[in-house]
Amino acid sequence: MQPLRLAIAGLVLALASFAGLLQPVAARPICLMVADAASGTELVREGDCETRVTPASTFKLALAVMGFDSGFLANANQPVFEFRKGFPEWGGAEWRKPADPARWMRHSIVWYSRFITHQLGTAELERYSRSFGYGNADLSGDPGKDNGLDRGWISSSLRISPVEQVRFLRRFVNRDLPVSAQTYARVESIVQRHALAGNWMIAGKTGSAYPYNTDGSFDRRRAWGWYVGWARKDDTNLLFARLDEVDSTKNGSSGLYVRSHFLEGWAQTAKVAGR
Repeated sequence: MQPLRLAIAGLVLALASFAGLLQPVAARPICLMVADAASGTELVREGDCETRVTPASTFKLALAVMGFDSGFLANANQPVFEFRKGFPEWGGAEWRKPADPARWMRHSIVWYSRFITHQLGTAELERYSRSFGYGNADLSGDPGKDNGLDRGWISSSLRISPVEQVRFLRRFVNRDLPVSAQTYARVESIVQRHALAGNWMIAGKTGSAYPYNTDGSFDRRRAWGWYVGWARKDDTNLLFARLDEVDSTKNGSSGLYVRSHFLEGWAQTAKVAGR
């Protein structure tokens, strides 16, 4: 009986190991890209950086540019809008408080975005997006649902690649977008910044969104996680985009997961980039 027990034990261990291989990983890197802001030279490029996916809340960077340039947004503290019953509140308690542009960006409040998009309208949003070179510039929303102003940038019609994210960021950092001169400083005043070792200052925006299942429901087991922005040190300006597929059942917000790991690994990334 002893050989049989050993054989059964070996089979159990093998099956357990095989089952472990089938478990979803914490995150699957899709793209990491770093470029020099002045020259546009790509310093790091890993993975698939050409395929377009939803920008999710990274679109708030472009939307802030539109909002300030149009005059609808005045400064970091104005305008203030109140939460109303029926507004999206999956962001928790912070989404149920009054919000200004600074709180909108920091807490990534979807309903505040809708005040801007409905003020500008689809035609103006798409005009701005085309002039920015922002992905496919399509804010029409889901086919037949007329929801572009509410969620066109969240797992819907608007799509952008990491390469295009970096190109947009380069135009922003170099003050090369077709917007007013004061717009840039106003946008920068509300973007969250992180001071890191080596005198690096990282500024950027996260994004999180679920892909669709074949039946039209969201696949909440995995999510796109973005972190895009710029890194400054003395006279050096770098641009970055990181996109992962994240097991959201293990890691919560995919965007926050990606940002955390990006910041933790920045010293090594900067070294690879030669900076």
